[in-house]
Amino acid sequence: MPSNKKLLQAAAGSAGGDNLFVEDVFSTYLYAGTGSTNNIVNGVDLTEGGLVWIKTRDDIEDHNLVDSERGSNKGLESNTTDAETGSAGFSTFNSNGFTLTSGFGKTNSTSSVYTSWSFRKAAGFFDIVTYTGNGTSGRTVAHSLGSVPKMMLIKRTSASGDDWAVYHSSLGATKLIALNTTSATVTNPWLTDTTPTDSVFTLNNYGFINASGSSYVAYLFGDDAVFGTDADEQICKVGSYTGNNTVGRTVDFGFEPQWVLIKPNTNDDWYLFDTMREWTTDISERLRPNTSDEGNRAFYYIPPNATGITFNASSGGALNANGREYIYMAIRRPMKVPEAGTEVFNIGTYGANRDNSSTSTYYAGFPVDMAIKKVPVNATANNFVSTRMLGTTDQKTNSSAAERTGETEETFDSNTHWNSAAGTSSTSYSWMFKRAPQFFDVVCYNGTGSTHAVTHNLGIIPDLLICKPRTITNGWFVTSPSLGLANSTYPNATRLDSTVGLIGGGTNYFGQQSTSTNFYPLGTNNVSGYPYIAYLFGTVSGVSKVGTYTGTGNNVDVNCGFSAGAKFVLIKRVNDGYSGDWYVWDSVRGIVSGNDPYLLLNTTAAEVTNTDYIDPLASGFTVTSSAPAALNASGGTYIFLAIA
Repeated sequence: MPSNKKLLQAAAGSAGGDNLFVEDVFSTYLYAGTGSTNNIVNGVDLTEGGLVWIKTRDDIEDHNLVDSERGSNKGLESNTTDAETGSAGFSTFNSNGFTLTSGFGKTNSTSSVYTSWSFRKAAGFFDIVTYTGNGTSGRTVAHSLGSVPKMMLIKRTSASGDDWAVYHSSLGATKLIALNTTSATVTNPWLTDTTPTDSVFTLNNYGFINASGSSYVAYLFGDDAVFGTDADEQICKVGSYTGNNTVGRTVDFGFEPQWVLIKPNTNDDWYLFDTMREWTTDISERLRPNTSDEGNRAFYYIPPNATGITFNASSGGALNANGREYIYMAIRRPMKVPEAGTEVFNIGTYGANRDNSSTSTYYAGFPVDMAIKKVPVNATANNFVSTRMLGTTDQKTNSSAAERTGETEETFDSNTHWNSAAGTSSTSYSWMFKRAPQFFDVVCYNGTGSTHAVTHNLGIIPDLLICKPRTITNGWFVTSPSLGLANSTYPNATRLDSTVGLIGGGTNYFGQQSTSTNFYPLGTNNVSGYPYIAYLFGTVSGVSKVGTYTGTGNNVDVNCGFSAGAKFVLIKRVNDGYSGDWYVWDSVRGIVSGNDPYLLLNTTAAEVTNTDYIDPLASGFTVTSSAPAALNASGGTYIFLAIA
C-alpha cells in the first residue's frame, strides 16, 4: 500500500476513532424554510470543519456557500462574481448538521424549499484553505487534504468582479474554468504549470487568485480511497469523459453515485444532480451552480447505476454530445451496514408526522428508497410498490400488469418520508425500506435477450431476489439460494403475484445463482429492449433475516437472531407442487400472543384480523399450531423475510 494511503487511513481513524464512511463526511439534505431558527440534522459533524452549500429548489435565488474557515456569517454565491456577504442566514456548524437563522431568502424563507450539500473536512476527501494574496508568481499555499487535490474551487472573498477559478485534474495546471459562467476552459498557467501536490498548490500573480493583500478561500477535493469498513473504498471520483451521443452509454465511476457535478468543455452550463432530489431513470431535477434558476425537472436523463451513470435518449445535447469533452466530480452513495432495523425499515400511516412541504406523507425517519402501500380495510385495494429509483411510477405486487406512469404524487424527495396521493385514503398504510449494504438494494436494468450479468450493490449474495419487467405484462419472479437449483445450473423460482409454489428454473428466469456483485436474469427476466426493476434482500445480524423453516403442524420457533422480536414478517410456502399466498404481518397492526392481522401481497384482499397464525418471539417469531398448511404443514418448506 502506498505510504500516503496509510497516512490517510491513520488520519481518518484518528478523526473519529473508527473508519469514516461517506455519510460521515457528505450529506444532501432537503428541507422546507420555516422563517425562524431552523435546525438541520443531517448526521455530519461540521464542528470538524466544513462547507454547507444551499440552493432554493422552487425559486430564483442565488446559491449560498458558507464554510467554517471564513465563519458562519459570511456567504459566497457560486453563480456570481460578488465578494463574500456579511450575512449568510447561517447560525452554527453543529456536531450533527447546522442551524439557520430566521427569514433569510437564500436559506430559510417560509415560501421556499431548499437543498443543502454538506462537505466535512476529511483526509483524502475535502479541505478548506483561506489565504492572503501576495502578488508573487510561484507562491505556494499549504493545505491539509493529505492527498493531491483533484479539483479546487478558488474565490477572492474581499472584492467583487472576479470569477470562481476552478482547477480540474483532467484539464491540467495550464487551464482554468469558471464555476459562475458557461465559458469553456481557458488556457492560462494559473498554477504556473505546476500540478498541486499532497501538501501545497502553487499560484501565479493573477488577481483573481493571488492579488497582493486580497483575501481568498479555496475548496479542495480529493479522490483517494480511505473510507469504509476496510478503509479501501473510494467515495469521490474526479474525472472526464468524451460524449458519443449513444443511448445506453455508461460512464464508470467505480461506484454508484449519490451526487454528481458535470461541465462540458464548451460554452454551456454546469449541471448538478443528486439522488435526494429526483434523479431517476425517467426524470431528473437539475440545478446549475452558474445560475440562480430554480430546480428544473429537465430532460437531462443520466440516471445513476451500480457503477456510475447511464445516458438516456434525452441526455445527448447537453451531457453526451458527440466528441465533446466533459469534466465531472461524483460522490458515492451511502455505504454503512445498518446496525438496527429502525435505520432501514419503518411502518407508516397516511399523513403521520408530515412536514410543512407535504400534503400527504408516510413518515419513516430516513430517506425511503422503496415503499409498499396498501389500504388494509379495503377488499379491492392493490398493493402498490414504488421506488426512488423510478420516481413517478408504481407497480402492483398482486398483479403482472405493467407499471403505472405519471403518478406525479409519488415522490421520494425527502430525507424523512415519502409522499403519495394517488390511490390514497385516510386508512392507507405503508411499509418503507431504505437501501443499505447487506440489507436491501434496488437495481434498474435493461433486458438484452442474451447472457446478462447485472451488477448490484448489496455487497453479499442476495438471499431474496425479485425481478419484474416494467413496461410489459409479466409476472414478478422470485429466487433465492435456499430454493436450490432445478438442475445443475438454473435456480428454482417462485412468483410474488401468485400462489404458485416452486417453479423449475429451466432457461426462463435466472441463468445461475447470484454472486455478491451480480445477478443473472434470463428469458422472461431479460427480454431484449425492455426495462426491468429488481429488489434484493439480504441477512444482517440483528437487523434482518431471510431463510426457510420446515413446518411441523405444531408451534415452530423461527430464530432470526433478533433480541426484541420481528416487526415485519413475510412468509411463502415453496414446496414443489404446493400453492400458498405471501402472508405479511407487522408490529403496528399487531404481532401479539393473540390474534394477529395479516395481509396477502399477491391479492387485493382486505386484512384478516381474527386469526392467530404467528406469535411474538424475542429471537424472531413463532408460527403457531393453528396456522394452515400454507404456513405450517408437517414437512412443508417455507421461505421468509423478517425485520427486527
